[in-house]
Amino acid sequence: MLALAVVALFAWGGYQAAMARVADRPVVPPYLLAQWHETLQAQEQQLTELERNAREQVDAMTLRLGEMQGRLLRLDALGQRFVENGAVAADEFNFNEAPAVGGPEETGDAESFSTPQLSGMINQLDRRIRDREQQLRLLDTLMSNRRLEDERFVAGRPITWGWLSSPFGYRSDPFNGKRTWHNGVDLAGKDGSDIIAVAAGVVTFAGDRHGYGNLVEIDHGDGLVTRYAHAKGLQVQAGQVVQKGQAIATMGSTGRSTGPHVHFEVVQNGKARNPVTYIQRASR
Repeated sequence: MLALAVVALFAWGGYQAAMARVADRPVVPPYLLAQWHETLQAQEQQLTELERNAREQVDAMTLRLGEMQGRLLRLDALGQRFVENGAVAADEFNFNEAPAVGGPEETGDAESFSTPQLSGMINQLDRRIRDREQQLRLLDTLMSNRRLEDERFVAGRPITWGWLSSPFGYRSDPFNGKRTWHNGVDLAGKDGSDIIAVAAGVVTFAGDRHGYGNLVEIDHGDGLVTRYAHAKGLQVQAGQVVQKGQAIATMGSTGRSTGPHVHFEVVQNGKARNPVTYIQRASR
């Protein structure tokens, strides 16, 4: 019991000494607590501002990426049109698939891009896309002009089947036997078969004309006009735009004619040209 009393006495003495030491320590001044509080508030405001700036930067980059994705979709559509038009080989370029890339993995620690680095990469990609857009637009314009010139290029026969029954130039008139001038060529064929435009253009006349019977006249621009006469029926009208190879009439024997055929004329700046020259042209 005596031992327990001694231990308890020592414990109580130690507790009192410890409390005395705590009581002797100075209390933290209020102004210092206020400074800590202000510093903490300032740091919280800075953190909030940094978070807001980060969100704004992410939102801005997301918006730019969305715009660039839309432009890339348009470029893919333009590239696909080049494939469909035969400008590039379909087995060489597939605009519906991502390009194949790869390479060995580099040793070392990989690290994420910083916001300035990512922004710089987006700017560089934007410049490249703008450059490609200009190049592809120019190429598309050149191809469109080329297709237009190809369509307007007068070449080929105005029928799908038939034979040359009367040439261009002087001939014996089929009605009176006299030597007369023939402004075009006659191509005989099956009654009711298609008469087709040898080039794209605008129909300037479609109707009955003395001696020609049912006639279609097409203006191809640059002073070049073609005429298709003696048709059985007309499939176009004046003012209509026609394409190369389009059926414009059916073969017949209207007007001054001895049988089913098409009288085909080519007129350059008001002067008749030999249609055989244009018939024998290779299409571009």
